[in-house]
Amino acid sequence: MSAAVKSYAAVDLGASSGRVMVGRVGPDSLELTEAHRFVNRPVRVPEGLRWDVLGLYAGVLDGLRTAGQVDSVGIDSWAVDYGLLDADGALLGNPVHYRDSRTEGVAEKVWATVPTRELYAATGLQYAPFNTLYQLTAAHASAQLSHAERLLLIPDLLTYWLTGEQGTELTNASTTQLIDPRTRDWSYDVASRLSIDLDLFAPLRQPGDPAGLLREAVLEETGLTGPVPVTAVGSHDTASAVAAVPADGERFAYICTGTWSLAGLELDAPVLTEESRAANFTNELGLDGTVRYLRNIMGLWLLQECVRAWGDPDLGALLLDAAKAPALRSVVDAGDAAFLAPGRMPERIAEACRASGQPVPVSPAEITRCILDSLALAHRRAVQDAQRLAGHPVDVVHVVGGGTRNALLCQLTADACGLPVVAGPAEAAALGNVLVQARAHDLVGDLADGRRLLTRTQPLTRYEPRGDAARWSEAEARLARG
Repeated sequence: MSAAVKSYAAVDLGASSGRVMVGRVGPDSLELTEAHRFVNRPVRVPEGLRWDVLGLYAGVLDGLRTAGQVDSVGIDSWAVDYGLLDADGALLGNPVHYRDSRTEGVAEKVWATVPTRELYAATGLQYAPFNTLYQLTAAHASAQLSHAERLLLIPDLLTYWLTGEQGTELTNASTTQLIDPRTRDWSYDVASRLSIDLDLFAPLRQPGDPAGLLREAVLEETGLTGPVPVTAVGSHDTASAVAAVPADGERFAYICTGTWSLAGLELDAPVLTEESRAANFTNELGLDGTVRYLRNIMGLWLLQECVRAWGDPDLGALLLDAAKAPALRSVVDAGDAAFLAPGRMPERIAEACRASGQPVPVSPAEITRCILDSLALAHRRAVQDAQRLAGHPVDVVHVVGGGTRNALLCQLTADACGLPVVAGPAEAAALGNVLVQARAHDLVGDLADGRRLLTRTQPLTRYEPRGDAARWSEAEARLARG
């Protein structure tokens, strides 16, 4: 192997699993292998739904031990959730899960102080009941928050445990609804009006900034030889995934698929219009001054919950049966917050179809087809709306993330959007994580250079649109009437 090739550990934490991937990067090579995968299983305790963050940290250490000697480590994860530390730097309880019920009814209290139009104009973030701003408002009178000296978002918390250094990475901070996307700094006015103490947050970091060195105790536990730097990456997994979209030029839309579908555009500036707010688009920050203008869609969570309810049948066989089921027979709104909580997903989908006067899917194949048709329809709406609201036309849709392995969903998305879909890479978040680390070590140039490297080195599949576009328009109209 060439001496110019370096190895990077990408810790990539999703809502249901975590993994440590090793990326080997050279001037014209990029290889990714899985060192360790571990379960991310939330725990319901008397006070609510919590993350097992200690189990996650143990998984990270196990993964670094398996990965072997690396030139740097980077961590990305889901957004919005955080841990609180006391004055000694000790964790005050397990972090609350974003699907916990504590934020129910909180948004209305926030809006009474900062109306929705003002909040959107200041922060550019779509309404989601679990945004950090609402979580902090819900926790306002709690003993934990009153004793907290520091708040660290999940990737920053794990980085702190690895290095002993504290920071708040910007792309993830932008999901808190406390960042101004124009200044790329805190929205001090919003925080002040809602009595949120921004001093709880560690100083902001940019992707590529140094985040410390692995502590001696971590080196001993993992068997690594120091010094091993930790590099701040796009620590919101969507920011890393969008960095790994193998696009050429600017006329593209992206859909990051997994538990969620994040569908939208990469822009140079936020879109803060009232029309954008009403369409529930968000402006999150990306690499190199970019804005991730996107809509959150419930994603493959719907299918994951159904599969769990059905006793984990073979997914490949289920998708084959779903492909044979009647197309667009019934659809649901894949962005509906009614599907946010876990449990009874097949029944809830059936109930939604019944309530809208559509045929009720009964078999697993029919329900699966309903879910995938509904996701494709939601992808279509998001891509069309984003182009219109931003005045930014596109010629192709890039699908990255775990959903790229679902050929039926990719084809249905091409059909629904009426645009070619380029699917891949599947491990986009980990690859984006690796690319930022490689940039920090001068192995890769700018964002476009990294994307060219991905195009040359990663397997991609192209899906051409087919079928009658009018059928998708009719399904959308049916859903609107429902």
